[in-house]
Amino acid sequence: MKVKLSKLDGTAGKGDIELDDTVFGVEPRADILHRVVTWQLENRRGIARAARERSDVARTGKKFGRQKGGGTARHGDRKAPIFIGGGKAMGPRRREFDVSLNKKIRALGLRMALSTKAKDGLIVVDTLDVTDAKTKALSAQLAKAGWGKKVLVIDGETVNEGFARAAGNLVGVNVLPAVGANVYDILKHDTLVLTRAAVDKLEARFAPTGVKSNG
Repeated sequence: MKVKLSKLDGTAGKGDIELDDTVFGVEPRADILHRVVTWQLENRRGIARAARERSDVARTGKKFGRQKGGGTARHGDRKAPIFIGGGKAMGPRRREFDVSLNKKIRALGLRMALSTKAKDGLIVVDTLDVTDAKTKALSAQLAKAGWGKKVLVIDGETVNEGFARAAGNLVGVNVLPAVGANVYDILKHDTLVLTRAAVDKLEARFAPTGVKSNG
């Protein structure tokens, strides 16, 4: 699959780039994408700290007062929730969200997400070098390009420092290194922008064992 290179302002770049069909030409399946996105979101959830309930409190179980004649309620022991140091009534319990998913399914889901954008919403640029690393200048360039309200930009090994600094305050523009590419972030953005270095890294990531990538 050939894709023409673009510049950050949306104008045509020099030449084109050949994309590997095993990474960018996979037929998407909604069930696979759903499984991977669900796995991602479940693993992002925090674990609530469990409260100690009545059975967890280390206090004596001996009845501390008489049943009658003491002028107080008929309590059995000091573990009752109404006492300081007693167990928590209806407190939060520990819930595990560490959902497992086969590595092959996760890799397939990422290739399907990339293929979905390759059909509609994929832009490949040569580099993210900007002459003026200012938010205002970059905002004008992206507005001219017309890539939509939500843009995900993925660079190579590391993100271009000047571009990351300029894009830091732009609403709807997110930047990731190639190692951080994931299904959820790719699908929730209108446009996916890859650098040439990002393409090389992603293709090398899915290359068969023993096969060297051109990147």
